[in-house]
Amino acid sequence: MKAPSIPIDHGPDTLNHDWSLTPREAVARQRELAASVRLEPLEHEPATVAGVDVSIRRKENLAAAAVVVVRLSDLAVIEYVRHECEVPFPYVPGLLSFREIPALLPAIEQIESIPDVWMVDGQGIAHPRRFGLAAHLGVVLGRPCFGVAKTRLTGTYDAPDDKRGARADLLDEKTGECIGAVVRTRAGVKPIFVSAGHQLTLEDAIRLTMASAPRYRLPEPARLAHRLSKYARI
Repeated sequence: MKAPSIPIDHGPDTLNHDWSLTPREAVARQRELAASVRLEPLEHEPATVAGVDVSIRRKENLAAAAVVVVRLSDLAVIEYVRHECEVPFPYVPGLLSFREIPALLPAIEQIESIPDVWMVDGQGIAHPRRFGLAAHLGVVLGRPCFGVAKTRLTGTYDAPDDKRGARADLLDEKTGECIGAVVRTRAGVKPIFVSAGHQLTLEDAIRLTMASAPRYRLPEPARLAHRLSKYARI
């Protein structure tokens, strides 16, 4: 299956990206595309962020993909889209992007209010091959993208202080490289795992996470996208 055309600037590998791969081929594709990731400061202060999420209904073998575009100034919802399809790829740890992006692209294709930044419920470069869902989606779209995950995929860390805004570095176990941050969005609740994906920095990602998480553990764009994908409402 080829990625459909989407109404924004395509990344260099979008039009020729084949999603019909075996897990072994998908790993090789990740390693190849990881070289396309660029972590650089945002050129402009974003006004809008789109949260994306995919929920799987295993019994029906259906994937429900959701995109919710939110205005950063007041977190008002500008637009949202939901799309259902057959699950396109088996569950394989580390290959979530091949399971979710083919479901997300038809929903993204319908969005008219193109966001400045994309927020993914998943990992960016905090991934064994430095190419998690947020990095992959960012490269495919050719747009800034970062991940906010509820659980750790890889890396080691010390727990951040129990206060809003506290953070700790997420470090590669072997090299000590900082691959993300463990961020406390609310006191008294578990932290989330923030990592840059493409065309922004970790500091950008943390700042946008905190700016869009005034009340709940998950930032509002990701939280609303999860509700829309799972319950068909926001």
